[in-house]
Parts: sequence; structure tokens; C-alpha cells
Amino acid sequence: MSQRRQRLYRRLDRAERAAIERGLDKNRPARAMARDLGRSQSSVADEVRRNRTVTRGPGKGSRVESVPEGACARLRGWPHVCNGCNRRRYHCSMPFRCEYSAARAQLLADGELSAARRGVDRTEEEFESIAAKIRADLARGLSPAQIADARSSEFRAAPSTIYRWIERGYAGMSNMDLRRKVGYRPRRRAAPAPTPHGPERSFSAFSALPEGEREAACEMDTVIGRAADRQCVLTLHLRCCRAQLCLLLPERSSSAVAAALDVLEAAVGKRAFQRMFGLILTDNGAEFSDWESLERSCLPGKGARCRVYYCDVRQSQQKGGCERNHVELRKLLPKRRGISFDDLEAADMAAVMSQLNPEPRPSMAFMPPLRALLAAYGDDGAALTAALGVEEVPYGELLLGVEAVNRARLERGADPLI
Repeated sequence: MSQRRQRLYRRLDRAERAAIERGLDKNRPARAMARDLGRSQSSVADEVRRNRTVTRGPGKGSRVESVPEGACARLRGWPHVCNGCNRRRYHCSMPFRCEYSAARAQLLADGELSAARRGVDRTEEEFESIAAKIRADLARGLSPAQIADARSSEFRAAPSTIYRWIERGYAGMSNMDLRRKVGYRPRRRAAPAPTPHGPERSFSAFSALPEGEREAACEMDTVIGRAADRQCVLTLHLRCCRAQLCLLLPERSSSAVAAALDVLEAAVGKRAFQRMFGLILTDNGAEFSDWESLERSCLPGKGARCRVYYCDVRQSQQKGGCERNHVELRKLLPKRRGISFDDLEAADMAAVMSQLNPEPRPSMAFMPPLRALLAAYGDDGAALTAALGVEEVPYGELLLGVEAVNRARLERGADPLI
């Protein structure tokens, strides 16, 4: 069996370039340096000539493209640079000077190598097909990580590769297609203050609970539309499975929140409600201020159905799962698009949840929250999704935009939101 012949040539490394710089400073000939490095004389000479940089004259700091007329004769033949010249630092009147620096030469060589590898290692037809699928999925609100996983059987591309293709503008893509790249405003920071609900319901008390209980908690918040809207959306995020429930509230008040929880409890039963929503973490909004009505069961037998804890004031990251899921919710109900939450109906919330919860999540190894919910809670989870009208939408039909809500409204004869 014939063995593959090893390549005799390899690129110069940082140590070899440093040795060349030291040799130039000592006026050593190219042949002597080449012999010490185990290289050819032409390799050393070409390295110096190719990666020398301008230290005085036009283009200072850049690579020397050509030596101008009237330059020092030292630059036209070996050593091609001012290294080793007695007048290098002082007393030189030449208008053009250049030198060889191992550090700068390494940067230039690395830049050439990176540029040589830039581009797409696919045929033009193959890449056009891949880019069309990526553009279509981006238009439906899916992230590069979700695209890379869901399309893995069709093409192999890491999420970072897709991000690079988008950033470089390949096939007409741009960062404007990535909502999280352009959708944030600078956040104002304020000094935190203690929760007004007492230390027994504070985030510190919540943090003192066993880890298993905290991981099974539900994070609760509200999402509002326009400032003049009366209706708002109550969101319930189940930590253990990342599921996001959305309930329409007629007003932003504690009585409306309690009534929404009553509807959930009546739909699934007190035992199932305590299993899924027995521990609730929320913020200090006025709509959550009446913890007694939130905890009180609406079913016979009275007693408490859950226990409510509150984040520290202005510390929304303490319920970060819910806040992160609001990013996905805002894809379907975006801000500053003229959408009035007063036009929303309960069926719209079912359409929203049916798009959010079948969405594959990178944090869950691309498992959809809906499947995780059913796996975690079994019949109780099935009863909850049936009561809320949540359906599993296949990946190919996911549409993470307001168009999904409008399509559901048109199917039942209602006007589109925008």
C-alpha cells in the first residue's frame, strides 16, 4: 500500500517571524537565517518583502506595495527594510522608510489566511437553494439556531455560519432580518427597592425554597398594547417546560388577574392547578398587588390554590424566562405597528399560543415547549391545552408574525389587526 507523501511546506509561524526580525536587526544575510530555520533563502526573502510595512511616507502603517523612486537603495535589494540600519531611529533624511515587524507580519499573514477562507463552500445552485430556505424561515420569525436544527437533514450549517452569511449580506440577507439585532432600546437603570409585600413574599424568600420547587414555579406578568388600550394580556410561563400561556384580560387590575386564574382553576381542577401553578413568581405591578385574591381558590373547599412571591423592585431579570418569552410573543403582537389590544379576542390568544409553544427552543435541545408540557404533566397538561385551544403547529407551518393572528381572524370572519 502506498503511503501519502507528507507536505514538505508549511506556513511560517510566529516564532520563525520573530527570528527573522532579530536577524534583520543584526544585519544577518538571508542565507544564514534560512539555514537556521530550515527554510529556503527565497522563503525568507519573500516573507520580508511581502510583509514589510511603511513607517514614514504615504500609507504609513500599511503593507509596502512598491518602493517609490528616490528611496534608499537598501529597500531595493536585501534586506528590503530599514531594520539593522544605523540611521533607522535618528539622522535618516529619507522621505520613505519601511521595516519588518514580526507582530505586524503575523497579523497580515493571519488576515490573508482568513480572507482566503471567506466565502461559501457550496456550488452557486446549492447555496441559492439553501439561502431561499433560510430567508423563508427568517421571514416567519425563526432564529438561525432553530433553522440550523430543523433544516439539518437538508443542509449542514451551524447557527454561527448562518449568522455570518446574514451579516455579510449573502443572497440579499441582512441583519435587519434578525429582530433581536435591531429591536432593543437602551434600558434605564434605577436603584432597586424592597418589595412592598413584605419579606415573607420577597424574592429572597423565594430563593430560599428548595431548587426543585423553584424550577417548577410559574412566572407571571402582563403585556400591554397601546397606552389607550383597556385590555391587556396576562402571561404565565411554566419554568419546567418553557411553555407560555396567554390570557386576555378585560382590564389591567388585580380582580381581572384573579378572575383569569379562576378560569384556569375551573378548567383543570384544583389539584392540577396546584401542580402546575402552585408557586407563582411575579413583579410588583398594581395588577398583582392583591395576593390574597390571587391565592384564594374559587372551587368548593376554599383554602389556597397557590402561593405568590414577588421579584425585587425593578429587577425583572429575576423572572427572566417570562421576559425572554415576551420576545417571542412580540413577534406575533409587535409594538409600534398600530395594533390595539382592545381588538383582541380569546381566539386570538389561542392562535398566539399555538404558534409560540410548538416553536423549537435551542435551550431545550430544540424540543418544543408544547411537547415538554404534555410530557411533564400528562393528562393535566392535555386538559390545560384543550381548555385554552392550544394546537401543535408543524415546523413548516410556523409563522411567528402578526400574519399568523390575522390569518386565524380571517378564517373565523373577523377583520385583521392591521
